[in-house]
Amino acid sequence: MASSTRRVLTVTASAVALGLVLAACSGGSSDSGSGDGTAGGSDGGSSDALDAALEQGGTIEYWTWTPQAEEQAAAFMKAYPNVTVNVTNTGGAADHNLKLQNALTAGSGIPDVAQLEYQSVSQFQLPGSLTDLTEYGFADLEDLYTPSTWGAVTQNGGIWGLPQDSGPMALFYNEEVFTSLGIEVPTTWDEYITAGEAIKAANPDTCIVNDSGDAGFTTSMIWQAGGRPFAVDGENVTINLQDEGSKLWADTWNKIVQGGLNCEIPGWTDEWFAALSDGTIATLPTGAWMPGVFENSAPDGAGKWRVAPMPTYDGTPANAENGGSTEVVPKGAPNPELGAAFLRWLNSDPESISVFLNSGGGFPATVAELQSDEFLGFTSDYFGGQEINKVLVEGIDNVGTGWQYLPWQSYANSIVSETLGQSYLNRTDLNEGLVAWQDANVKYGEEQGFTVSTE
Repeated sequence: MASSTRRVLTVTASAVALGLVLAACSGGSSDSGSGDGTAGGSDGGSSDALDAALEQGGTIEYWTWTPQAEEQAAAFMKAYPNVTVNVTNTGGAADHNLKLQNALTAGSGIPDVAQLEYQSVSQFQLPGSLTDLTEYGFADLEDLYTPSTWGAVTQNGGIWGLPQDSGPMALFYNEEVFTSLGIEVPTTWDEYITAGEAIKAANPDTCIVNDSGDAGFTTSMIWQAGGRPFAVDGENVTINLQDEGSKLWADTWNKIVQGGLNCEIPGWTDEWFAALSDGTIATLPTGAWMPGVFENSAPDGAGKWRVAPMPTYDGTPANAENGGSTEVVPKGAPNPELGAAFLRWLNSDPESISVFLNSGGGFPATVAELQSDEFLGFTSDYFGGQEINKVLVEGIDNVGTGWQYLPWQSYANSIVSETLGQSYLNRTDLNEGLVAWQDANVKYGEEQGFTVSTE
């Protein structure tokens, strides 16, 4: 199984590099992941080796695409002057994964610490390319993090990283649009569709949402609907994109797509940001990292936007994650203990987390920050003085557990346009698109040596 899985990762990395553009840890089409919130490992471990490594000192290599990394590394080296951290900015998740896979395959040039999106953890963990951090006492850190993000880094009996940020979903909406049309903010998806019809009727050039079949959005929306279409147990994989939650989402979203209520503007482009600024796009269901993106890239929308909880299907609050990253210690790293010590500080030390958040980082994964009066009481001028974090934090409690990603999720995402995307393009049944996506993934998984079932 090791050789066949290694082949999966090599092909996946190539696919990512050629066809899949993921926006950083905060970026739009990225995906989050969540297990059941349980810590990996059963016997724990000791942090003594990490403390000794910090005292002895040395040099480590850190690969990341977060702009805060240099400042965090400087703060770490000030606290631990015996350690040198060389930061390599890999540019983004796609190029990063390919570079890391190439280093692992070659067995040289492997960094001591590397960033991974939650969706990519299993791709590197299953073939044995990550260090289990249980031996360094990381199980003792579980209570520092939200259950969904802890679940994202714990699988198959191990702890493979520490959460860096999170992306509980929320409904960002243009209050100016809703107020001008006398529309109430939707609390259910039925109300959302009705609002979309009113917005389209008032101006055919506007839409309630922009969606042309983004993979990360799709999986998060299926998660929010209660779907759990992917199950991974070693080399055994189940794919059922017609489970109850997947069908619930598709049947609901069919009304938006087939009704022409959605825009199809390429995401993360100047046109997209302009549409967010001028009211062409009236809402954006997405991760809690979005406020900073609005402020930096859609400044003309200032004062118009607000945040509300995700609409529900039956009145029962339900949520999902969308986006987020972790750091890991790759197998074969030259200095794994010192790397693990840096990782521990990076994603659990209050000073590091403060640097990350104050420099425009993502939404916290750490409970202490999420519960602080300062964080909860923050008022955003961009969002009309709303205490937006109270809404965003509320969504964390409703994130469903048990979500898993495919071991080849990046590849799966890269073929969405050829499968599910065709249903968007032709305004046909999204269930048919999901089945096509499922069939393509079953075929691919079997070709890579996995045992794949659909039940």
